[in-house]
Amino acid sequence: MAEHAARHLRRRGPVAGWCCSFAGVPPSPDHRLPHRTLSHAAAPQGPAAGSVCTGGEGPRKQQLPPKSPSSFHGSPSSKLAGLIDYPRRILSPGRVSPIDPDAHPPIPTPTPTDQPQPHNPEPQQPMAPFVAVREEEEEGQGDGLDLRLCLRGRDGGCVVVMDLDSAVLCGSSAFFAAMAPEPNAAAGARRIEVDGVDNVAAFRDAVELMFQADAPRWLARAGVSRAIAVLEVASSIMFDKGIRSCLEYIEAVPWNENEEEKLKHLFARCTFVEALSKDVLARLQTQPSSSSEDLTGQLIQSVTSSTNNSARKDMQSLINGLLSKSSVYQKDLSGLNKRSLYQICCSCLNLLVELFKEDLEPKCGTGQALKIRHNKPMIERVSKQSENLSWLFEILVNNDMAENFVVLWAGQDDLIRMHEQASPMFRYELSRISAGVFIALGQGKVQCPSDLRSQLFRGWFTPMLTDFGWLQRCSKGLDARALEDSLGQALLTLPLREQQSLFEEWFQCFASRGAECPNLSRAFQVWWRRSFAR
Repeated sequence: MAEHAARHLRRRGPVAGWCCSFAGVPPSPDHRLPHRTLSHAAAPQGPAAGSVCTGGEGPRKQQLPPKSPSSFHGSPSSKLAGLIDYPRRILSPGRVSPIDPDAHPPIPTPTPTDQPQPHNPEPQQPMAPFVAVREEEEEGQGDGLDLRLCLRGRDGGCVVVMDLDSAVLCGSSAFFAAMAPEPNAAAGARRIEVDGVDNVAAFRDAVELMFQADAPRWLARAGVSRAIAVLEVASSIMFDKGIRSCLEYIEAVPWNENEEEKLKHLFARCTFVEALSKDVLARLQTQPSSSSEDLTGQLIQSVTSSTNNSARKDMQSLINGLLSKSSVYQKDLSGLNKRSLYQICCSCLNLLVELFKEDLEPKCGTGQALKIRHNKPMIERVSKQSENLSWLFEILVNNDMAENFVVLWAGQDDLIRMHEQASPMFRYELSRISAGVFIALGQGKVQCPSDLRSQLFRGWFTPMLTDFGWLQRCSKGLDARALEDSLGQALLTLPLREQQSLFEEWFQCFASRGAECPNLSRAFQVWWRRSFAR
């Protein structure tokens, strides 16, 4: 292989019908290349499917290991050109006579000035054929293109024929080294046929890569998807240099999600040397569930303690997307620790209680307002903890873990007592949390025992009637109509005697305050019919 230093590319554009049957020779106009006159002759007939044929020897059977059914199209490298068995007569470059498929014609001499022509075939179009050509470093060295490789697709409709240097092919692949026939001067050029190829384009790319002096550059032009397909073929034909080049390239570049899934499937089917594949595997292996739980708790804790309102809302949206049941990143609850979530909830509740106690501390003798102990005003600090608790409750509801939150909120006797004495400018934030709980109960997203629902309404129903006007004016995304409907539905789940007491309180409030009080008329009519209808 060291004797061959350079390769050149000569291409011909695809000819219509090259993947058709070999039954006949369809008429077609002449195709001309610069300084050459071309005519047509009959195409060579391939051997039976599943056979590997050599020049003058009998057919040799060979079946490739299974490969990925995916197909990737792209232009071949700049140092390979093409020759393909069409269902018509193939012309030798530089000749005026057609090639006789049974006579094994001499290999055409490559012109050093030939330059690669870009070729980007459309999907489902025939691939451009090519011939691998290697020029010798010194005149007279090497045997030239002494082996013909024929690839057939699984359906038999896609055929690629390559005239190659057997020294390079056999020196690169242990599979072809075992399959190549012995040189036979009387028989002429040797021949190998490979049938049942799932991905002819990837197989051709893998052979092309054998003749590349700069494999990383070729792979960079090909892209990740083609590199994955070539890696699979290289593994099946024992092309060690290609395996190493593909793994090094794939590890060094970003992947999209589709390419990542292809790699996971490939590594599940194929085994690679650990020293070569460990870096790629390090990017594919998932973290243990315990590590995911700890990390999720840390992220949520960081969000609730954030001092930047805009950043906190952005991070809340990010976490919601990651923990969503429809997310591609979260398939179960293994990444969410219920205990750590409730620890964060308790921490936010304690901070909220401390803020209300701070607001109710006695004023100084001069009548001045209590000195602010923090840089931010009380309204903003209360709002932050209220938003944190509402967000945590939403996460718990989405993951069917919210019942204990209802227990925590129903038992906040200190907050319920301080609500009456606190400023209406920020006490309504407590009712915002209650609104989320009432909506979840009314929509059936949270199921709680009857005594717990009764405790919740005894504590937080009156503050809700008081703060409803503030919630309408400062909704912050709260749907007031959904709150009215859900509040009435949740109230109807209580025993009838408790419903009567609460509906009487609502009726008096609504009669005096009107739109400043939630409209529970529909639920009131249902209660009345159930209680007094004959």
